[in-house]
Amino acid sequence: MSVLKNILSNLPEIKGPLEKTLSFKEKLKWTLIILVLFFILSVIPLIGLGENALANFQFLSIILAAPFGSVLSLGIGPIVTASIVLQLLQGSGILKIDTHTHEGRVFFQGLQKSLAVFFIVFEASIFVFMGGLSPSASLHPAAFRNTQLLLVSQLALGGLIVLFMDEVVSKWGFGSGISLFIAAGVSAEIFVRAFSPLTQAGIFAFGTGQAPVGQVWVFLRSLASGNPQGALLAFLAIFFTIFVFGLAVYIQAMKVEIPLSFGRIRGHGIRWPLNFIYTSNIPVILVAAFIANLQLWARLMQGWVEGSSGVSSWISQHIFGQFQGNIPVSGLVKWVTAPNLVNEVFAAFSSGSFNWQVFGQALTYALFLIIGAVVFSVFWMQTAGMDAGSQAKNIMASGLQVPGFRRDERVLERILKRYILPLTVMGGIAIGLLAAFADILGALTSGTGILLTVMIIYRLYEQVAQQHMMDMYPALRRMME
Repeated sequence: MSVLKNILSNLPEIKGPLEKTLSFKEKLKWTLIILVLFFILSVIPLIGLGENALANFQFLSIILAAPFGSVLSLGIGPIVTASIVLQLLQGSGILKIDTHTHEGRVFFQGLQKSLAVFFIVFEASIFVFMGGLSPSASLHPAAFRNTQLLLVSQLALGGLIVLFMDEVVSKWGFGSGISLFIAAGVSAEIFVRAFSPLTQAGIFAFGTGQAPVGQVWVFLRSLASGNPQGALLAFLAIFFTIFVFGLAVYIQAMKVEIPLSFGRIRGHGIRWPLNFIYTSNIPVILVAAFIANLQLWARLMQGWVEGSSGVSSWISQHIFGQFQGNIPVSGLVKWVTAPNLVNEVFAAFSSGSFNWQVFGQALTYALFLIIGAVVFSVFWMQTAGMDAGSQAKNIMASGLQVPGFRRDERVLERILKRYILPLTVMGGIAIGLLAAFADILGALTSGTGILLTVMIIYRLYEQVAQQHMMDMYPALRRMME
């Protein structure tokens, strides 16, 4: 065990700043540098890439901040997977590491980084050898295998770059790189879908007679050409995006505050906040990752068994499901994929017939997202140290107690139980419903992406405001230290 600890504590890392606190300008500088570097690397294509079967998985690309086909095709997937696995092992008691000590924190961080490197290599190999990102099929078999290894190497290198960029932001910038990359990817997606003057083929749209990607220009062009239906569709896409964004901001700010007092200091106390979205964005990330991975495996299996027959072909067609182009037509992937209900309704008015199965598909998708978010919320609350017992221990360790009650952990736990489970369930329902609402009604990006971006930007705003206040009032910084 001592050898393992020595190895994990001496892994390559980004050296942190010597100063205890960095200035606002210094943090802003490194955050912007990493953000620009992320956008540059995300448009550098993989050398030797022939077929990009993952290009259609835009939902997965947004959640993982992974522009498929680029050097950063793995995105934050390996880092998030390693973090979730370790968090669950630690929270459930299977892995016992005392993170309150310096040695325990170093060991935990080293273990997390090693696991992230393992998932980088593993996912790079899966993407290439399962045909998600593969060389041209016309290559000679020997050249094909060599190109596969080249692609795996590039993906692994890109994954390591993301790992160290995340470390730079965590030590030198605001927040974490993972949050920054997700927010940047979703924001870029919304901006492109709202204002891009190009067509789907990347051609400048004005003067060509083709509709641009940007819904703002589609709205204006439809009004000018006397197409009220096209203008209304574009307007609704923009409206629902703004509506969900605003509603997510409002829900993010909702909280229940429990009054606490210092046991030995009379007249002084604080309020312990319990957010309405108690488990934050973790449940919707897990549900979205499950759906995205189901779509990914269905696509990979369809390509793997194409042209064959037998059990594997039957499983691909009837259980996982198959695609026609980009549209899922059978199996589980069909019923857990959000249809654009607004477009379907307008198409029904034009054609005079409506595909009622779309309503069932939308309902199934919404229920799956809501129930999944609730289940993962409860599961995460119980395994990540967010249950009433763990919170009561944290409060007691801080020297706090509920006014009017004796200083007893069991009393505090009983009071917290009244709030934590209801908040966990209601928060899960709220984020599942919001994400499904945005997806079904055709917002400019996925509802999950909007929720993640709102929560990330809200937290980032709080950190920036706090840092700016400390720079303006040095005395406040000395008090916080």
